[in-house]
Amino acid sequence: MILEDFLVPTKIGLYCAYGNFYLDPKEMVKDAVISHAHGDHAISGNFNVYCTQATSLFMIQRYKKFAAGEFHLYAFHTEFILNGVKISFIPAGHILGSALVMMEYKGVKYLYTGDYKLQPDTTCEPIEFVAADVLITETTFANPDTKHPDVEQEIKKLNSTTSNVMLGAYALGKSQRLIKLISDHCPQRRILVHHSILPFVKIYEQMGIDMGKYEVYDRKVMKNNKTDMIYLVPPLVYRSYIKAINVIRVFATGWKHLQHKNELQLFISDHVDWDDILYTIDKIKPKEIWTTHGSGIQLKSYFTNIITVKLLN
Repeated sequence: MILEDFLVPTKIGLYCAYGNFYLDPKEMVKDAVISHAHGDHAISGNFNVYCTQATSLFMIQRYKKFAAGEFHLYAFHTEFILNGVKISFIPAGHILGSALVMMEYKGVKYLYTGDYKLQPDTTCEPIEFVAADVLITETTFANPDTKHPDVEQEIKKLNSTTSNVMLGAYALGKSQRLIKLISDHCPQRRILVHHSILPFVKIYEQMGIDMGKYEVYDRKVMKNNKTDMIYLVPPLVYRSYIKAINVIRVFATGWKHLQHKNELQLFISDHVDWDDILYTIDKIKPKEIWTTHGSGIQLKSYFTNIITVKLLN
């Protein structure tokens, strides 16, 4: 029997009272099960952190000695028990080390997605689908009007100009994906990487990921080469160089409102779109769908009289 209160939304995050742990808590807790290392899912200071190895490395890079009191690391598909709840991590395809969290209690399987994507990405483990009674899915882009374009066609837009490009992207996950995509599909481009992104790139390489060709940013190199340079920078740097000269400004994101003032639109998202969510539901075949991270209203409407959809946020 599905327990309707197996996961309860609180101001700290999703709480499982049956196992006395939180999923991706927003404040420090005793036991935190972390799906992936993005800052809105993995904060510092938790006493016990349960996650994959890559997630721990990214957290240590970002938070140093405050990353966790103690890390409890598990490979994908390795089961462990946390206060009576059986847990395992399944690849989520979002960034390196990102995991769907399978929780089994009294014979019922609850699958929490964290953030996930279905699009191909050679810089992280591809998503795997496993059957579950309850799917707790992110709904960042759960809108029938949202359809993420083919990523190879998007990255090839950079071949439409020889101008130097200031390319804004999140430092973890998106940047590494872009470096490899540009290296593979825009081989004439030289990729200069901002120093704040480099440590995460190095962790990817440490974990055996082929990152393709890139260089550490050098101001002289950018200044002396008037074409075919790409300067990859994190969002804060991108916004601070609002009047950068002799470059085309591009920001890689699935959000349309972040594309308005850019000379070239690069719609590359690391989340599922509407069709991806429907495909995931078809693969997992849950008896109930619970939604989080975004609005699940349209999903609830779509499945009226077909399957129970509960909004957790």
